[in-house]
Amino acid sequence: MEYQGYTAAVAFDHELDVFTGHVVDIRDELYFEGRSVDELRTAFHASVDDYLAFCAEEGREPAKPYSGKILVRTSPAVHRAVAVAAAREGTSMNEWAERVLAKGAGVGR
Repeated sequence: MEYQGYTAAVAFDHELDVFTGHVVDIRDELYFEGRSVDELRTAFHASVDDYLAFCAEEGREPAKPYSGKILVRTSPAVHRAVAVAAAREGTSMNEWAERVLAKGAGVGR
């Protein structure tokens, strides 16, 4: 589910007979639930709206979904292999990694 640039992951809790969801693309924790898809969607929207209102009330910037920066820790061997692969293609490691990550995630550039 997406709303105002925020993305939610949804699951069904068989024990409680309820859909549960949480916003996945920010560090702040936003959870919501509903007994139907419509109720879940309404709760998601309300959760995001309440979060944005709370941030405005507190005078703080709400967390933005994804900055475009990814910190990846890897072994020196993989680091070297990425540097060599990028150099072979005449590109930077960042450009090479973005292309490979986008392809792996099924996102066109």
